[in-house]
Amino acid sequence: MRGPVAPPQVPLSASRAESFNDLVQDSVDRLERRWPQLAEVEFLVMDVPGTQEESVPLGRSLAAGKDSPARILVYRRPVEIRTKNRDERAMLVHEVVVEQVAELLGLAPESVDPRYGQE
Repeated sequence: MRGPVAPPQVPLSASRAESFNDLVQDSVDRLERRWPQLAEVEFLVMDVPGTQEESVPLGRSLAAGKDSPARILVYRRPVEIRTKNRDERAMLVHEVVVEQVAELLGLAPESVDPRYGQE
């Protein structure tokens, strides 16, 4: 008998960009439980940094402006290039998010997530 493998509302596969967005959101969800003020921060994924720098950043934090919320950017392509599989990518994404949150809050990464660097 032939029929759909999955219901129409469930995608059969997610794009690399969608999967990466999910990793960032998972990391943010983990941190928001401990740091509720992160609900006011806008987390964005960009393919690559917009500026030419000597070293390619994996992320960036931007303080809140007069008319804009604080933002944390995670750069997808530089992270993907440095990882071999989804597990490595998830760990690196979380480290980048923790580092940027720490910078934004003026804290050490270990204060933001006690398991930072241990995973």
